[in-house]
Amino acid sequence: MTVERAVFRFAGFMVLLSLALTHFVHPNFFWFTVFIGANLLQFSFTGFCPAATVFKKLGLKTEAQCASQE
Repeated sequence: MTVERAVFRFAGFMVLLSLALTHFVHPNFFWFTVFIGANLLQFSFTGFCPAATVFKKLGLKTEAQCASQE
């Protein structure tokens, strides 16, 4: 799995988790969804993603690194 795919999976999971928490636990968990959306938006402008940094430190490679190995 590459960093990019891991980030998309993590973001999707977090959105679904925040929606479940909003529905089943407390309505104010919608702010968690807002935070996730804001993070995705800032990533589209800056290219910085904290989750990507963590995944890289865990040893995942980027798609570019995988393509250069072929």
